Amino acid sequence: VFEDRDEAWVDVPPKVWWLPGRSAFLWLSERDGWRHLYLVEIGGKVKLLTKGSYDVMAIAGINPSKQLVYFYASPTEPTRRYLYRISLSGEREERVTPPKEKGYHTYRIDPSGKWAFHTYSTFREPPFIDLVELEGHRRIMVLEDNSELRKRLSVIKKIPSEFFRVETQQGILLDGWWIKPPDFDPRKRYPLFFYVYGEPAGQTVLDKWGGDTRLWFFYLAKIGYIVASIDNRGTPAPRGRAWRKCIYRQIGILAAKDQAQAAQALLRSWPFLDKERVGIWGWSGGGSMSLNAIFRYPDLYKLAIAIAFISDQRLYDTIYQERYMGLPEDNREGYRLGSPITFARNLKGHLLLIHGTGDDNCHYQSCERLVNELIAHNKIFSMLAYPGRTHSLKEGKNTRRHLFESMTAYLKCHMPPGGR
Repeated sequence: VFEDRDEAWVDVPPKVWWLPGRSAFLWLSERDGWRHLYLVEIGGKVKLLTKGSYDVMAIAGINPSKQLVYFYASPTEPTRRYLYRISLSGEREERVTPPKEKGYHTYRIDPSGKWAFHTYSTFREPPFIDLVELEGHRRIMVLEDNSELRKRLSVIKKIPSEFFRVETQQGILLDGWWIKPPDFDPRKRYPLFFYVYGEPAGQTVLDKWGGDTRLWFFYLAKIGYIVASIDNRGTPAPRGRAWRKCIYRQIGILAAKDQAQAAQALLRSWPFLDKERVGIWGWSGGGSMSLNAIFRYPDLYKLAIAIAFISDQRLYDTIYQERYMGLPEDNREGYRLGSPITFARNLKGHLLLIHGTGDDNCHYQSCERLVNELIAHNKIFSMLAYPGRTHSLKEGKNTRRHLFESMTAYLKCHMPPGGR
């Protein structure tokens, strides 16, 4: 019925959106350089519905009676997400989320396409959930305003945060955010602590509530750290196909370079950053990226905390690794250069490895193999293993609190907070 191709990979949607009668379905494709919405008829006819230099993030729902399709997009703000709609004839494209609203929006649209559960949050505001009538975005009732949590969060109002863009040596603009100490003094120099993910499965730079991890960031800022995060090329930001797929066959290579160049640019531009106190941490793919950072750029990063990571890409699952890297036998050099273990011998700074021994995603053998490599090169490091815990490290009494307090203690010991 229909075939889609890409020189890198094709993102398969979580579901196929069939139209009534099942004579046609909706499909997202990057065939023109942007992720756009297509109407595919069973007879083979393919019609482009959305047009322009922007990405359709995902399909949200259909209003069959009015022949409308709802989708997420943010043409000028890749850190945010809004609801749009367009007719199945490709006409009358318009934004449904009110123009005055910012942040990140999610809609669960009913089968008739008339109502939706609407969830909204921002970087500093926890989720607000209401029931809306999509026509006019009229609020029917508030389902959860998180008023008690908002009241408790009033303590962070004095802790400044902002989004920014930083330019790499190749002239690429990367999106980022940072949180500063409440008593920030630009005449002093502060430690810079990065939060990274950097892989094709997620963004960290979003105007969206980040839960307990975000609260930890605000705490770190309160005691004297500047906390920042940057999305490198290859993350699933709505910035075009080239942005997302330029990392094909070089996972861990180009992204680590982007992260390092962004960090160096910030150190050059902002004199209140202490180049002797630069750290990085991440979880899963972010753990791998943290290892790549401190191993590949040992003179830049003085500390890294890597959680539930992959040290050797040959140890990870095929549906992820081979999609983005190709087959191991066809890309041996890419797999080697993209694996942190290849550069473990370069370690100079402080490194804390954290892993659950029962991790069923990033298997514990990946940690053990890296440990052996570090030992072989006589590199001193710290390690915290959680017995039987899985990739989420949430099983067992007090695990999550112990995890964050351990990271905080390590950070304070080896990269002390405060302006100097």
